[in-house]
Amino acid sequence: MAISKTDFINYSRCNRYAFLDKIKKEKYDADISIDEYKNQEKQDMIEEMLGSMYDFDGVEEVDLIDTPNRQLEAMMDYYKQVELEAGRLTEKYFKGKTIYSKDTYNQECFDFNHNGVKYLCYVDVYNENEDGINIIEVKATTTNMYNKLGFKNKDKEFIPIFEKFGPIYRLKDEVTDINSIPDFDIKKYQGQVNKLLDRYGTGKYVYDLSIQRYIIEGEYKASNNEKKLDNIHYYLAVLNANYIFDGTYEDGKPKYNVDDNNNEIISFYDMTNITKIMQPMIENDAIKIERVLFNPKDEKCELGKWCGYKKPGGCKFFNQICGKDIPHKNSSLNYISNGQGFNTPEGRIKGLDLINHGYLNLLDVPEEWITRKTHKIQRDCVAFNKEYIDKEKLSIGLKQIKYPIYHLDFETFPCPVPRFKGEWPYIQSPFEFSLHIENEPGVCDKDKDNYVFLAKTHDDEREELVKKLIDYIDPDKGTLFAQNVPFEKGRIKELANIFPEYKDKLMKIYDRGFDLLWLVNTSSKMYEGLGYSEEEAKVFNYYHPDLSGSFSIKKTLPVFSDLTYKDLIVKNGTEAIVEYANYDKMSKEEYDIKYQALVDYCKQDTWAMVVILDKLRKLVK
Repeated sequence: MAISKTDFINYSRCNRYAFLDKIKKEKYDADISIDEYKNQEKQDMIEEMLGSMYDFDGVEEVDLIDTPNRQLEAMMDYYKQVELEAGRLTEKYFKGKTIYSKDTYNQECFDFNHNGVKYLCYVDVYNENEDGINIIEVKATTTNMYNKLGFKNKDKEFIPIFEKFGPIYRLKDEVTDINSIPDFDIKKYQGQVNKLLDRYGTGKYVYDLSIQRYIIEGEYKASNNEKKLDNIHYYLAVLNANYIFDGTYEDGKPKYNVDDNNNEIISFYDMTNITKIMQPMIENDAIKIERVLFNPKDEKCELGKWCGYKKPGGCKFFNQICGKDIPHKNSSLNYISNGQGFNTPEGRIKGLDLINHGYLNLLDVPEEWITRKTHKIQRDCVAFNKEYIDKEKLSIGLKQIKYPIYHLDFETFPCPVPRFKGEWPYIQSPFEFSLHIENEPGVCDKDKDNYVFLAKTHDDEREELVKKLIDYIDPDKGTLFAQNVPFEKGRIKELANIFPEYKDKLMKIYDRGFDLLWLVNTSSKMYEGLGYSEEEAKVFNYYHPDLSGSFSIKKTLPVFSDLTYKDLIVKNGTEAIVEYANYDKMSKEEYDIKYQALVDYCKQDTWAMVVILDKLRKLVK
């Protein structure tokens, strides 16, 4: 039985994953399970599970577990480019012989057998030089993930745990005698380093690399090459968040030179010592994997961080199997801003522990635990099926808006590698905007007062977008209005810095920002400035049971109108990214359809704001 690195990560989540994976893989076998599950009751249980894994759409059976990730597929070429850049810079800085490829099966592979299991892994970048072997795992995250690790000293100065040497970062205690540094807080330092050992948090990629180390060392030990182990170094290669692309192209593709601040696009983190510390954890997980692989049982496990609930890379069985009893609407997890959970006589309880203890619905949470005013309002709205409106606060908030209102929404492309001059990894690069202009309260036509810009190609059309934006928006009057306005303001500020000739006008627009959420939800800063107490300012202005703990436009719109996204071809931001990314893969006919679909979707977003704002005005009359 072969176990890849991805299998290792999944099978070590919990004792149940291997069983669920087995029955799914054996779905079409006549003998659906091992002998232990031959009795009717257990067979019925398996059939019920399989019924949750598949659906019938009237034509064919649909797999609800292994569903395609269209955004990942659309962005794959960019992710592969990250690996190629890491390989290129490995050759530059590490010298020697380097093996890397866009095709996984052309990468260096390691494997070894243990207790009937073949563990195997492919190495993104393998380097061998006169000093030894370098194993480099490439991840399309950024340096922000690791450079934020640190602590403040007594002078409130931030002390990072990594020190940089060219493109390579190393832990401070590996290059410096931290005991000799005056007033250096070793306890705080070690606490931050320990975060690298949390496989479900900051250490998730370190865990990944540690599995590679386990397999590589396993092969060398099995082949009596243990002498090599002392000369192997393990690195994570990630995108440099500080890198700014200079706009150089070669054969029509970006060429990532060293930038003006001497930054390379890739940075390396030496994780050799940390992955060594992690080896006992990996060995214990391997023991667990071997047990569940050869004796799979339906061992129901508590839900926890290992499930990856609502996180990329979460357990594929969670939604349909283990977490299927969590209500889609008004669950105990839907109390607003409740990351810290509830104080109870037995201690604090939060997150999925609420589900583990049987508190599934919002109203299941004991009333005596509810201490925040916002939570009490939520609970009352759900319990009595009513809406909550603070007409006074809402009315005062509405009076802060100056006309004309420019309802603005950007669609952006968060590319791992920068595509255009002045961009950096994962910049939210705008390729479309929709603008509805409301000249007087409630006076706005869905079509006549709408203006849309949408890039026609993957070429750099940002300057044309900027020109259209400042042509439609008068920078000297009115209000820039958006749902989550910091996002729109962030894009405007970035464009102002990239195109300084338009900076004055763009920043005037930036300064006029107002958020729809300040009305529906609240803005502590704005309402305290208007004379409300800190406690009053924190309470939202409106709530309805159908919001289910969220003020997203997809939740607020159905509450205030019959307007819907269901009939649109492009229904959400993820689909917009996918269609834009796939421009070059479309036929002329498909391109025309999807281009108009992108226009319709973005237009719907700004029209939705017009509709919601109008409804809020009517609520306070």
